Amino acid sequence: MPIYHEWIGVLDGLVNAQIRAQVTGYLISQDYREGDPIKKGDLLFQIDPRPFKAALDQAKGLLAQAEARCGKTALDVKRYAPLVKDKAISQEEYDDAVQADLEAKAAVVSAKAQVEQAQLNYEFTRITSPIDGIASIAKAQIGDLVGPASGELTTVSTINPIKAYYRVTEQAYINFTKLFSTETDRIERLKQLEIELLLTDGTVSPLKGKIFAAGRQIGSTTGALRVEALFPNPGNALRPGEFARVRVKFDLKHDALLVPQRAVSELQGSYQVAVVDADNKVHIQPVKVGDRTGNLWIIEDGLHPGQRAVVEGTQKMREGVTVITTNFVAEPVLQS
Repeated sequence: MPIYHEWIGVLDGLVNAQIRAQVTGYLISQDYREGDPIKKGDLLFQIDPRPFKAALDQAKGLLAQAEARCGKTALDVKRYAPLVKDKAISQEEYDDAVQADLEAKAAVVSAKAQVEQAQLNYEFTRITSPIDGIASIAKAQIGDLVGPASGELTTVSTINPIKAYYRVTEQAYINFTKLFSTETDRIERLKQLEIELLLTDGTVSPLKGKIFAAGRQIGSTTGALRVEALFPNPGNALRPGEFARVRVKFDLKHDALLVPQRAVSELQGSYQVAVVDADNKVHIQPVKVGDRTGNLWIIEDGLHPGQRAVVEGTQKMREGVTVITTNFVAEPVLQS
């Protein structure tokens, strides 16, 4: 009998890139269709580039002027060098020429930086996707004034593979760690776990997933550890925001004794099953329960194969009463 544990999970993109404007300007176009697959580098929005083109041209003009001044000061230094040796000019005049040349070179470096910044701002008017994925519905429209402080324009999510995150209770995590003597063994086991995704309509995703990451701490408010798993998502059928049950196969138990969950009653923290003997008399039998799997419960102690357990009408059962029995039609095991 495979031992499964289930948790409620939420699907999310492997990468969710929030697209924002890096320069301030008016949107003049939206160049993608919302919800369609896009590639890295595809154009999403266009900001009016004219002010930034003008600033770039101005910066290039200032750079040309700075380079011209730098050329002149360099010639002055070259011309004054032999003159100062011959005492044709004073040392002060020569030093002034050298200082002017240094300032001119610094001005060129500054002008080049301004050109690079203007070029970068001009390129930022084309807002492109940094990743492959699916783009969400736009949050800005053509004509809007956008900028670094205006919020996200859209989000691009990588959804193949898609990520499912769920929370494991602290006790479940402790029980899992006790199975391994070293962290290396535990990590290796995590990589080997089979993970299935049960969708809200009851179907099981045909492709199994793998553990992607586990959180670094137990949540102080939830008392649980966040775990993330990756599932193949060909065709992008699964989308971020969907709820699903994450089912993890932890073990395979041999010679398991199973009863339907409805046959087990809980009373003040202990469990019991009503069994019927050969004379059709009821006996209330304390049992030790194990893991649940689907709609069945593994009984660790208290029952043996061949006994008849009451599944329907357990609330009417009393020790020693005689009953008339009929065969119970078992429900399909959910994990099959």
